[in-house]
Amino acid sequence: MKAIQTAVLVTLISSTPLALAKDWDFDVYLDNAKIGRHQFNLSDANVLTSTAKFNVKVLFINAYQYDHKAVETWQDGCLNSLEARTTENKIVTDVSGNLVEPNFLVGNGKASYKLPACSMTFAYWNPKILSQDKLLNPQNAEWLSTKVSKLNNQTIAVKGRNIETSHYKLDGALDGKNKLKIELWYNANNDWVALKSITPEGYTINYKLR
Repeated sequence: MKAIQTAVLVTLISSTPLALAKDWDFDVYLDNAKIGRHQFNLSDANVLTSTAKFNVKVLFINAYQYDHKAVETWQDGCLNSLEARTTENKIVTDVSGNLVEPNFLVGNGKASYKLPACSMTFAYWNPKILSQDKLLNPQNAEWLSTKVSKLNNQTIAVKGRNIETSHYKLDGALDGKNKLKIELWYNANNDWVALKSITPEGYTINYKLR
């Protein structure tokens, strides 16, 4: 089974201040089966820690295992440093990046890249990402072209109650090849509350707040 892309995004394009000391804790489903959990913590020092563990079983056999941790530091809405390790079926990818003016330098152990000084990952908690046409995937250091479309507002169930949400579609591509197909939902306070992604194999991934 190919790598399940987990990169994802947020709402209104605005100058809303960044949220501080916040947590997002999602159960993750592949089609209708729960496969794991993805947690995000944003400290009051603007350090974002993302941890995910997925385990996909087929006939009680572990068919796909995914373990990811990324630590990002941010300053003035721009990525300042990144350290990430991802293990997919025992294949390990390390990504490291730092702001070295006038660029953000990032590498994945096989190649290194010079990105703009004010680069961003798929930082779902920061509405500013919806105005970007390029975003960095911390899992593999891919610098993806992105397109965000506003969809109709939807009422969805979040933590057992129905709420009105803003609904967005995010497409990510590399060298003209589609890489990501993601839908995102945000509540009235622009907090990220749900995610849906379609994998290259046609499976559906859903993030649901615990």
